Amino acid sequence: MTVETDGGDAAVALSANGVATEAEPVTENESDAEAKTGSGANDSEEALIEEGEIAGDYLEQLLDVLDFDGDIDLDVEGDRAVVSIDGGRDLSKLVGRRGEVLDALQELTRLAVQQATGIRSRLMLDVAGWRSKRRAELSALGAEAAQRVLASGEPESLAPMTPFERKIVHDAVAAVAGVTSESEGAEPNRRVVVLPA
Repeated sequence: MTVETDGGDAAVALSANGVATEAEPVTENESDAEAKTGSGANDSEEALIEEGEIAGDYLEQLLDVLDFDGDIDLDVEGDRAVVSIDGGRDLSKLVGRRGEVLDALQELTRLAVQQATGIRSRLMLDVAGWRSKRRAELSALGAEAAQRVLASGEPESLAPMTPFERKIVHDAVAAVAGVTSESEGAEPNRRVVVLPA
């Protein structure tokens, strides 16, 4: 089974024993095609609410097993369910050093939803507001890099990032006229390069 990450740039294959192995990258077109498969109900708000409820039940059971406290909030943003865990102590352990634990937890939650619905889930999981804070930091980073490239006329390479992080930077750069961005390199060292337009 292949599990796509947020940005669609990389995939992880789960072997029969549940061990993650590297798989072929999933292109954006393949990702879009997979996201549209299944029934048209997947795009409806009711289906997204159902995804959120299934994810919430799964995460509530997981928090109980791990003996963590937290409030689970369900929402729909655009075309995806958003589930967040807040309010508990030591929730940073569910995020990890650079969000690695959070990414793994999100993929497990997506698989739980897919098992229940039969449709591939694109839900987003946040813990203790980590993704929201990271999104703001990366948006600022992308905008600042775009301004530096505008001023200097020279390309600028940023530090390696996850697909989720790169997408946010690309969006921030796209909002600035006169510059463009692209991703270079191979995972886990794939990075955004900001270029004059």
